[in-house]
Amino acid sequence: MAAALHSTQLALLNSQKALPKLAQICVIAAVAVTVWDLRRTTRRSLSRLDPHELRDVGLTLGQAQREANKAFYQR
Repeated sequence: MAAALHSTQLALLNSQKALPKLAQICVIAAVAVTVWDLRRTTRRSLSRLDPHELRDVGLTLGQAQREANKAFYQR
């Protein structure tokens, strides 16, 4: 997601005292979409790891499959 705001930009937006309500809603939505995209991407990558790569990150095949099968909106 190349157009996502970086954490420093989000912090600057959130530090404004009089941030309009619409802007607050947009920031919250942008953060949610960014988190969801990161989860989707990470889980897709996790599902492609070989058993020896899973051992390197300390996961069993079952753990990796359970995490990879979660929907993007699930924690």
